[in-house]
Amino acid sequence: MTDQPTEILVAGADQYPVVIGRGLRFGLSSHLGSGVNKVLVVHPPTLGAAAAELRESLTGQYEVLLAEVPDAEAAKRVEVASFLWGIMGQADFTRSDAVIGFGGGAVTDLAGFVAATWLRGVRLIQVPTTVLGMVDAAVGGKTGINTAEGKNLVGAFYAPAAVVCDLDTLTSLGRNELLAGFAEIVKYGFIAEPEILDIIERDVDVATDPESPEFRRLVELSVGIKARVVGEDFTEQGLREILNYGHTLGHAIEHAERYQWRHGAAVSVGMVFAAELARLSGRLSDEVVDRHRRILESLTLPTTYPAGRWQTLLATMQRDKKARGSLLRFIVLDDLARPTVLAGPDQSLLFAAYQEIGS
Repeated sequence: MTDQPTEILVAGADQYPVVIGRGLRFGLSSHLGSGVNKVLVVHPPTLGAAAAELRESLTGQYEVLLAEVPDAEAAKRVEVASFLWGIMGQADFTRSDAVIGFGGGAVTDLAGFVAATWLRGVRLIQVPTTVLGMVDAAVGGKTGINTAEGKNLVGAFYAPAAVVCDLDTLTSLGRNELLAGFAEIVKYGFIAEPEILDIIERDVDVATDPESPEFRRLVELSVGIKARVVGEDFTEQGLREILNYGHTLGHAIEHAERYQWRHGAAVSVGMVFAAELARLSGRLSDEVVDRHRRILESLTLPTTYPAGRWQTLLATMQRDKKARGSLLRFIVLDDLARPTVLAGPDQSLLFAAYQEIGS
């Protein structure tokens, strides 16, 4: 099924479109251009058949190679990146060739990193197939892999030529995976666009139905916010930091759980922690904090984490790329859609906020 796509431009030195609609994955040649000869499609095991269909749509115009990588965060390892570099080397990929990231946020992170590093940069098209990928991971040019010490510690800022969000790819997505992606949508609601929260509160079932106009509206609003922020601050020197709302603790939880937790579930807990931190700092009302819990729980996302894990999480946060030196930085709210940085909060304040989410 195809329809009239929505195009949102990410401005900046390397501006590119994010295209949202249906049936779009079979029109990628318009984004690859005529100068490309070889294309590497990076995909997870679950999308093997869909990747073959994608290859079929490109065959005749390009030499297309498929590369299957592990599912989820297991893909974001240097060994997997090295496997992809090996394929490109053996196939004589030049700077005029291209990589397509076809999958969830982990696949687009990996594919972007490989595209950024092969010959110091080849053409990249991101085709996210999850909610998280569409509204967050694939948009913005952040690419990276994980190490034993933490998430996304090795990476590059690298703009794709285009991001193609084909909503039809979401129909086969498991319900839990779809809802986990909504954590990032909720984040945009709290930091920038309260209409998002209103749509979810009005009818959570309609809002989370990939076939509904409300769902598409949520994706478009979220991508619009990300595009605007990234366009103003591509390399995260200032404004872009607000997109880390809930992520400082969230990434520490993912690390503690050996990446067995979905990213959205960890960020959900992280947002409630950030809200409690703001409330205890005298910045945020009880009402807005309660609204965090109410909306996230309506999406069946977690809002608590075991009380005894604080010291482990704190040690991980201090190694996080969002820290500056030994100074921890958290994005908090002064009010709805009024994000700000809380730098170097007192350890007792952090512990007190954690006690509010401890289970």
